[in-house]
Amino acid sequence: MHRRTFLLTATAILSTPALVTARHRAAAAGEKFRVTYFEAEGVKGSRDVTSAPDGETIWVLGQRNGVAGRFDPRDSSMTIVELGEGAAPHGVVIGPDKAAWITEGGQNAIARIDNETHKVELFHLPPDMVNANLNTGVFDKSGIYWFTGQNGVLGRLDPKSGQLQAWEAPQGRGPYGITCTPRNEVWYVSLAGNHLARLDRETLQSEIVAPPVKGQGARRVWPDSKGSLWISEWNSGNVSAYDPASKSWRLWKLPGERPRVYSVYVDDRDIVWLTDFSANAIVHFDPQAEAFTSFPSSKPGAQVRQMDGRPGEVWGGESGLNRMVRIETVKAS
Repeated sequence: MHRRTFLLTATAILSTPALVTARHRAAAAGEKFRVTYFEAEGVKGSRDVTSAPDGETIWVLGQRNGVAGRFDPRDSSMTIVELGEGAAPHGVVIGPDKAAWITEGGQNAIARIDNETHKVELFHLPPDMVNANLNTGVFDKSGIYWFTGQNGVLGRLDPKSGQLQAWEAPQGRGPYGITCTPRNEVWYVSLAGNHLARLDRETLQSEIVAPPVKGQGARRVWPDSKGSLWISEWNSGNVSAYDPASKSWRLWKLPGERPRVYSVYVDDRDIVWLTDFSANAIVHFDPQAEAFTSFPSSKPGAQVRQMDGRPGEVWGGESGLNRMVRIETVKAS
């Protein structure tokens, strides 16, 4: 059983916020976290992860060897699903049908893995959308799957009919992270385009919203329970929050020298989790206390590019080490 576990007590680093005035409050002093690392056997380049419908196992993508793995942390067993010749999967989410839906860049298709049989079904992009560099997908509350391609592509797929549509993004290259808010609005960010955008689910038009920092490199986006959108900014080293209702922004710089913020995930308590490539760390941000807590990896070169989770635990794929990391919040005794 290849795993290593550490129990850590949080030490908070208060941030210096910009474009926001709020009273700093003490972070959850003494809050404990259990950090466990798992070898992702049979998975090379352990990239995006998500919780499977059983609430126990985890889907993890092997971008460098074209597979999806279903991992059971209880015994560290891994079931490998081959995605096809030339596969290079990127993002994975669970659909209303309990299947794993994957942006499969290697085959320029959306892949569906049946929850029970693990049968793989591919939905190919149109011939005029060759090499879309498929990135991330999300389901809206109507069961429609929306996705991005970093080479300037947006798309939607209706799982019931199998109809797939793809079109050029309004400002070309860059569409990366995509999400759906509690109000059933679909938003995406553009890394090369340095913007946030709302994607109209009826007209398929994009409403561009420019963040306050130019050239920030908006990489991923995740909503909190109130509908604010949290964005990881790769170039600026900031985490920012946009409120669509008030059209207002808040932003904070991550601690350390020249942070490079890759992923963002908001948990069930509205705590924001980020990854900083410069610090080789997962970073916990409490928006109320405006405080950061850093969890450096136990090995150099972790490269956690995406996170997901379930109540009480956060997961990430250490793509540079072929491992997965789990951070559990331990209740005070």
